[in-house]
Amino acid sequence: MSRKFSIALIASLALAVTALTPSAATAWAPAASAPIHPGVMTFTKGAQCTSNFVFQDSSNVYLGQAAHCSSTGGPTSTDGCDTDSLPIGTSVKVSGAKSPGTLVYNSWLTMHQKHETNGNTCAFNDLALVRLNPADVARVNPSVPGFGGPTGVGGAAARSTVYSYGNSELRGGVSKLSPKEGTVLSVTGGGWSRNVVTVTPGIPGDSGSGFMNKSGQAFGVLSTLQIAPLAGSNGVGDLGKEIAYMHANSSLTNVQLVNGTKPFKPNLVGAILGA
Repeated sequence: MSRKFSIALIASLALAVTALTPSAATAWAPAASAPIHPGVMTFTKGAQCTSNFVFQDSSNVYLGQAAHCSSTGGPTSTDGCDTDSLPIGTSVKVSGAKSPGTLVYNSWLTMHQKHETNGNTCAFNDLALVRLNPADVARVNPSVPGFGGPTGVGGAAARSTVYSYGNSELRGGVSKLSPKEGTVLSVTGGGWSRNVVTVTPGIPGDSGSGFMNKSGQAFGVLSTLQIAPLAGSNGVGDLGKEIAYMHANSSLTNVQLVNGTKPFKPNLVGAILGA
């Protein structure tokens, strides 16, 4: 499988992460017409992925994607501690943006630098941030298409219902296949990951997609395509843990997830129909 469509094949702390609400500091574009939002495609040296959520600090606006989207390893190279990645500063094409974004954080690179040894962290910490060009910030809305939200950062227990928005090129631009509803099958990796099954399943190119719980809280990032415990299920990294690791081990200590401007509506049919 080529890296262009790669999604790793194998594959929380009790954390209160404060999400930023839209404020005078950032005049978000209208949700209905914003060309940049959670779920837009990103392209890192030819590797297509899906962005998850919008992040912000006092100076910049970022899109989240999976760390493995900038991996230089093969499609089965899933351990972030022993797989090389493209460097910080790599240019990233963002759908809807007039200028490329810049890779400013990659959990895999950070784990290399910190000589991380925890097996679960190495296997499941899969978050990167792309800083948007300042000229593109006015083109951004932080709401998830169809569903609205997110409403902060939270968790998702086994057997709970979850929601996501994928945007793989393999779907040929059929946006009605992007909204997803599913169920958490299990929590694994010491809380670092969840096995999730959705309709439709995440496929290559959906890597990095954001997941929300039934309250609209962002809890995960699509990282892997699984064959167990159920074929077609996905491994979803714990976003709260990934953000906490970034805060503790990088200079991006003030970066927070941004809440959507649209209220969260957990209605798959409505999301598909655009209601």
